[in-house]
Amino acid sequence: MSSVMEGVDRLTRIAGQNRVELLLFQLGPAQTFGINVFKVREVLKCPPLRRVPQSNPHVCGVMHTRGQTVTVIDLASVLGMSPLGGHDDEFVVITEYNGRVQGYLVAKVERIVNLRWDEIHPPPRGIGNSNYLTAVVTIDKRLIEILDVERVLAEIVGVDDQVSERLCNGEGAPLFRPRHVFVADDSMVARKQITKVLEQIGFTYDVAENGRQAWDMLKAAAAAGPITQRYGMVISDIEMPEMDGYTLTKMIKSDNELKQLYVCLHTSLSGSFNQSMAQSVGADKLVPKFVADDLAGVVREVVDG
Repeated sequence: MSSVMEGVDRLTRIAGQNRVELLLFQLGPAQTFGINVFKVREVLKCPPLRRVPQSNPHVCGVMHTRGQTVTVIDLASVLGMSPLGGHDDEFVVITEYNGRVQGYLVAKVERIVNLRWDEIHPPPRGIGNSNYLTAVVTIDKRLIEILDVERVLAEIVGVDDQVSERLCNGEGAPLFRPRHVFVADDSMVARKQITKVLEQIGFTYDVAENGRQAWDMLKAAAAAGPITQRYGMVISDIEMPEMDGYTLTKMIKSDNELKQLYVCLHTSLSGSFNQSMAQSVGADKLVPKFVADDLAGVVREVVDG
């Protein structure tokens, strides 16, 4: 599967240009799905999996790779499709995000495609909130569904979104900036996690579901008055349809009405490269997802001064 992954090193040439590379894979014959290559460590032919008694029903077992024991999740089962069997003609996509390494069992891996984020769109409103999609894109006349892997991980592994008491206590602190925060994230689960943290520390918020919507909302707010009198800071995801967080940050920092905003990129993507990219586009901070106290600590420090 090295031929599938040999394009990963091209990521450094597309990050910050509102582009993304997706690894396309199938869970069955009818539909193709995608995941950001930034999240992918490697793709392996499925090895023998060791079943774990009393584990989540969507966990098909564990495997050993590169000195680690990795939980393997059957994505077909998560999506309500016929479960895969863990056969040797299937594949495991090893991913790393939110500080965790996990594997996803898939039926077939197709290829890597290079796209602009503005070619990728939010899922249709009519499909409801119970789906596992963050975006869709049409490639070669096929609809590709981009999965909300953060939601999958949160439901199977769980996420602690409780803020410690020491960070919740501080209502009387002198205000350095408004206690009103702008949040941009395409994942419904991530938005709920972020806003729950903000509520616990006594902050209010406005929310956008992608970078383009965030830009339009911020420009509209700036037209009504000084932006730093409305928002204490911006918390933005990096991976978003229409416009990614790098591009959003670069546009904010280049705009005379918005450039004074403090921008925190809050991302599930790991690695020092993202730190460098965040600095290069002018972001004030990069905070990995998802540790409630880390996010709450940054918000309190920035707004309360």
